[in-house]
Amino acid sequence: MLDIRYSHRSSVASVADMDKNSKIAFLGLGSMGAPMARRVAAAGYPLTVWNRSPGRTEGFAAVAASPAEAVQDADVVVTMLADPAAVREVVASFTAKLKPGAVLVEASTIGPAAVQEVADLLPDEVTLVDAPVMGSIDRAASGELSLFVGGDADEVMPLLEEFGSVNRTGAVGTGAALKLVMINAVVNGVALIGEAVALADALGLPEDQVKRAMAASPLAGLAGRAFAEGAYFPVRLAAKDVALAVDAADLPIARAIHDRLTAYPDAATEDLGQIVKYFRA
Repeated sequence: MLDIRYSHRSSVASVADMDKNSKIAFLGLGSMGAPMARRVAAAGYPLTVWNRSPGRTEGFAAVAASPAEAVQDADVVVTMLADPAAVREVVASFTAKLKPGAVLVEASTIGPAAVQEVADLLPDEVTLVDAPVMGSIDRAASGELSLFVGGDADEVMPLLEEFGSVNRTGAVGTGAALKLVMINAVVNGVALIGEAVALADALGLPEDQVKRAMAASPLAGLAGRAFAEGAYFPVRLAAKDVALAVDAADLPIARAIHDRLTAYPDAATEDLGQIVKYFRA
């Protein structure tokens, strides 16, 4: 059962207080974080970025040497990191530098349990909003992501809307919870397509025929993702997300899919859709 115990409140008065003079710190410039941060800069907000690998910071005007340096004057801090361990480490390194009234927008996919851990790290008078995202790199660049937003997000809505459509989910942690549900449906669905194609191979059906049939069926969306070209959601991150779900509930199918995702080391850095070829092997 979801039980996020969080009562920190920001001293910022209202959404009107967030304007284009609000200072933003963006931590984590991975495949999704970098285009999201570029949208913040393009919108005119004063932006400072940090990334563990400095090479990803090229093109940004203000680059901090550490998370603590990045956040010290920030009104809003956005974290977009790989996993719960990375989020815990980075947040713990900067909490002492957060100014009263700051808002932390946690956009990584880490699950509600880790959101609670982040909440426990924060000082008083800092607001936590969990806002994990779904969508492709292209959609991140165009501001068409889907955001699942938990917590008191009124103050940061103008910023969140730069990233895409905002789905308000309730209390802190509910955004992270719904993201786990949604991403696991996608990952499990792509695995289903992979197994279906493997069955088609065993039965001697032509690949084109199978793809056409799927495209004309209720499976069209999942098949489209499984066979998408140019998409990039690494299998290792998909496996991480499934692991978070398996830790949260008894999910025997998801557990089996996790085992398959982690059975192919060569697939770890490939797009999730490429798992289909491993199912067919």
